[in-house]
Amino acid sequence: MKDTIMSTRTIYITETDHRRLEEYIDGAKRSGRHGRDTLAELEEELENSRIVNPRNVPPNVVTLNSRVRFRDLGNDQEMTATLVFPGSANLSEGRISVTSPIGTAILGYAVGDVIEWKVLAGAKTIRIEEIIYQPEAAGDYHL
Repeated sequence: MKDTIMSTRTIYITETDHRRLEEYIDGAKRSGRHGRDTLAELEEELENSRIVNPRNVPPNVVTLNSRVRFRDLGNDQEMTATLVFPGSANLSEGRISVTSPIGTAILGYAVGDVIEWKVLAGAKTIRIEEIIYQPEAAGDYHL
Protein backbone atom coordinates (compact mmCIF):
# COMPACT_ATOMS: atom_id res chain seq x y z
CA MET A 1 0.00 0.00 0.00
CA LYS A 2 1.33 3.41 -0.95
CA ASP A 3 1.51 6.26 1.52
CA THR A 4 2.73 9.67 0.56
CA ILE A 5 4.80 11.74 2.88
CA MET A 6 2.67 14.71 1.79
CA SER A 7 -0.68 13.11 2.67
CA THR A 8 -2.83 16.16 1.83
CA ARG A 9 -1.66 16.24 -1.80
CA THR A 10 -4.38 16.00 -4.44
CA ILE A 11 -3.86 13.14 -6.90
CA TYR A 12 -5.12 14.11 -10.37
CA ILE A 13 -6.30 11.63 -12.98
CA THR A 14 -7.71 12.75 -16.31
CA GLU A 15 -11.19 11.54 -17.27
CA THR A 16 -9.66 9.76 -20.26
CA ASP A 17 -6.97 7.99 -18.19
CA HIS A 18 -9.52 7.09 -15.52
CA ARG A 19 -11.90 5.54 -18.06
CA ARG A 20 -9.14 3.61 -19.83
CA LEU A 21 -7.65 2.36 -16.57
CA GLU A 22 -11.07 1.24 -15.27
CA GLU A 23 -11.63 -0.67 -18.54
CA TYR A 24 -8.16 -2.20 -18.29
CA ILE A 25 -8.73 -3.31 -14.68
CA ASP A 26 -12.11 -4.84 -15.53
CA GLY A 27 -10.63 -6.74 -18.48
CA ALA A 28 -7.60 -7.89 -16.48
CA LYS A 29 -9.82 -9.18 -13.66
CA ARG A 30 -11.96 -11.16 -16.09
CA SER A 31 -8.96 -12.69 -17.84
CA GLY A 32 -6.75 -13.14 -14.77
CA ARG A 33 -3.86 -11.33 -16.51
CA HIS A 34 -2.60 -9.67 -13.34
CA GLY A 35 -2.39 -10.50 -9.69
CA ARG A 36 -5.11 -9.08 -7.48
CA ASP A 37 -2.60 -7.06 -5.42
CA THR A 38 -1.36 -5.14 -8.46
CA LEU A 39 -4.89 -4.31 -9.56
CA ALA A 40 -6.00 -3.44 -6.02
CA GLU A 41 -3.24 -0.83 -5.70
CA LEU A 42 -4.23 0.78 -8.98
CA GLU A 43 -7.93 0.68 -8.08
CA GLU A 44 -7.16 2.37 -4.77
CA GLU A 45 -5.22 5.07 -6.61
CA LEU A 46 -8.18 5.70 -8.90
CA GLU A 47 -10.66 5.82 -5.99
CA ASN A 48 -8.56 8.38 -4.12
CA SER A 49 -7.94 10.69 -7.06
CA ARG A 50 -9.54 13.85 -8.34
CA ILE A 51 -10.87 13.20 -11.84
CA VAL A 52 -10.40 16.16 -14.18
CA ASN A 53 -11.00 17.03 -17.80
CA PRO A 54 -7.77 16.42 -19.77
CA ARG A 55 -7.67 20.12 -20.68
CA ASN A 56 -7.72 21.04 -16.97
CA VAL A 57 -5.04 18.74 -15.58
CA PRO A 58 -2.13 20.76 -14.17
CA PRO A 59 0.91 20.55 -16.50
CA ASN A 60 3.20 19.36 -13.68
CA VAL A 61 1.17 16.18 -12.98
CA VAL A 62 2.11 12.66 -14.13
CA THR A 63 -0.52 11.27 -16.53
CA LEU A 64 -0.43 8.24 -18.79
CA ASN A 65 2.19 8.65 -21.53
CA SER A 66 4.02 11.32 -19.52
CA ARG A 67 7.81 11.28 -19.61
CA VAL A 68 9.04 11.82 -16.05
CA ARG A 69 12.38 12.35 -14.33
CA PHE A 70 12.43 11.21 -10.72
CA ARG A 71 15.01 10.57 -8.02
CA ASP A 72 15.27 7.54 -5.74
CA LEU A 73 15.94 9.22 -2.40
CA GLY A 74 17.36 6.01 -0.92
CA ASN A 75 20.32 5.82 -3.31
CA ASP A 76 20.19 9.31 -4.90
CA GLN A 77 19.86 7.82 -8.40
CA GLU A 78 17.86 9.55 -11.08
CA MET A 79 15.67 7.77 -13.61
CA THR A 80 13.70 8.98 -16.58
CA ALA A 81 10.75 6.94 -17.78
CA THR A 82 7.50 7.15 -19.70
CA LEU A 83 4.38 5.86 -17.93
CA VAL A 84 2.47 3.47 -20.22
CA PHE A 85 -0.10 0.67 -20.29
CA PRO A 86 1.36 -2.78 -19.55
CA GLY A 87 1.40 -3.90 -23.20
CA SER A 88 3.75 -1.02 -24.11
CA ALA A 89 6.06 -1.38 -21.11
CA ASN A 90 9.75 -2.06 -21.74
CA LEU A 91 12.10 -1.03 -18.94
CA SER A 92 15.21 -1.17 -21.16
CA GLU A 93 13.53 1.43 -23.40
CA GLY A 94 12.44 3.56 -20.45
CA ARG A 95 8.74 2.67 -20.53
CA ILE A 96 7.25 1.59 -17.19
CA SER A 97 3.82 0.06 -16.73
CA VAL A 98 1.15 1.91 -14.81
CA THR A 99 0.46 -1.43 -13.08
CA SER A 100 4.04 -1.74 -11.79
CA PRO A 101 4.59 -0.57 -8.20
CA ILE A 102 6.51 2.52 -9.31
CA GLY A 103 4.06 3.25 -12.14
CA THR A 104 1.08 3.14 -9.81
CA ALA A 105 3.03 5.19 -7.28
CA ILE A 106 3.74 8.13 -9.59
CA LEU A 107 0.42 8.30 -11.46
CA GLY A 108 -1.40 11.51 -10.58
CA TYR A 109 1.39 13.07 -8.54
CA ALA A 110 3.20 16.31 -9.37
CA VAL A 111 6.70 17.73 -9.64
CA GLY A 112 8.19 18.08 -6.16
CA ASP A 113 5.99 15.38 -4.61
CA VAL A 114 7.77 12.81 -2.45
CA ILE A 115 6.17 9.38 -2.61
CA GLU A 116 6.83 6.42 -0.38
CA TRP A 117 5.47 2.91 -0.85
CA LYS A 118 6.14 -0.55 0.50
CA VAL A 119 8.30 -3.01 -1.42
CA LEU A 120 9.53 -6.48 -0.48
CA ALA A 121 12.75 -5.08 0.96
CA GLY A 122 10.99 -2.43 3.05
CA ALA A 123 10.08 0.94 1.57
CA LYS A 124 11.01 2.98 -1.46
CA THR A 125 10.98 6.78 -1.56
CA ILE A 126 11.18 8.89 -4.69
CA ARG A 127 10.74 12.54 -5.58
CA ILE A 128 9.30 13.63 -8.91
CA GLU A 129 11.87 16.06 -10.32
CA GLU A 130 10.47 17.03 -13.73
CA ILE A 131 7.72 16.32 -16.22
CA ILE A 132 9.65 16.26 -19.48
CA TYR A 133 6.53 15.62 -21.54
CA GLN A 134 2.87 15.47 -20.57
CA PRO A 135 0.46 14.74 -23.44
CA GLU A 136 -2.27 17.02 -22.11
CA ALA A 137 0.08 19.99 -21.66
CA ALA A 138 1.30 19.46 -25.23
CA GLY A 139 -2.26 19.33 -26.57
CA ASP A 140 -1.94 15.62 -27.42
CA TYR A 141 -5.34 14.51 -26.12
CA HIS A 142 -5.51 11.47 -28.40
CA LEU A 143 -2.74 9.48 -26.62
